[in-house]
Amino acid sequence: MQNVSQAEATQAIPVTDRENTDFWRATRFRDMECMAATFVTHEFAPHSHDTFSIGAIEAGCQIARIRGEREHTGPGALYLLNPGEIHDGAPGVSGGYRYRMIYPDTELLRGIIEDVTGRAFNGAPSFSKQLLQDEALAMDFAHAHRLVQDGVDDLLAEEAMYRVLSHMFIRYGSAIITPPKETGRSKAGRARDFLASNFTSEVGLEALAGIAGLSRAHLIRAFRREFFITPHAFQTDLRVRHARRLLREGASPSDTAIECGFADQAHLTRHFKARIGVTPAAYRRG
Repeated sequence: MQNVSQAEATQAIPVTDRENTDFWRATRFRDMECMAATFVTHEFAPHSHDTFSIGAIEAGCQIARIRGEREHTGPGALYLLNPGEIHDGAPGVSGGYRYRMIYPDTELLRGIIEDVTGRAFNGAPSFSKQLLQDEALAMDFAHAHRLVQDGVDDLLAEEAMYRVLSHMFIRYGSAIITPPKETGRSKAGRARDFLASNFTSEVGLEALAGIAGLSRAHLIRAFRREFFITPHAFQTDLRVRHARRLLREGASPSDTAIECGFADQAHLTRHFKARIGVTPAAYRRG
């Protein structure tokens, strides 16, 4: 993708000098999670989502890493992340950034594709590019996002968001997502499978290395090389993803912390905000 210079990124729309987030769920889009946020110092830890992560930078510059590649993104940049895609994000050198995000589930996107094409979509939708520059589409997305956020004209907002999502898929989508490789075929994959099945439990590095058949240092290197994340960060991400499901179902932050394997509510809050951008309490209210 085309990199955006710091000067180009900050000249479009000024970024405020304070951080703020607006998080909500759009009932007309299968309770799709939405966020409009300005981040000046906040840095996202490596994480992933059960849903797609689609968004656009409105002002400033974000530095993001995905699939091991780090990019500077500014106004006109689009994020088209598939479910489970490990990524992070941090403000650029100066000024922070403002962006808009939505987190549609697979069924929502599949339904839009079927509406547009007029035929059944057999397979799972995915995007072939994750970070790209498309100023016109980014502007259309931001416009649709603001309509959803304002909540003044639901029909207009639905039409705008459905139209922009269909255009995104037409331009950058893939008909069928490539099936993930069997993680059990690699030694690091065996460790990943074990963590996926036991993420709420305390797991020692020595025991995990024994499962993988690697030394502790070799396991960390192999895990990061294959999955772009460390074993501990992967376990924490799974805990946070599980916490999101429990909070959506109405569980309290304190009960969620215990259920997900965190030491206490403060421990959950620290890791949750580092990955989601809002506290568990704010996420539950959204």
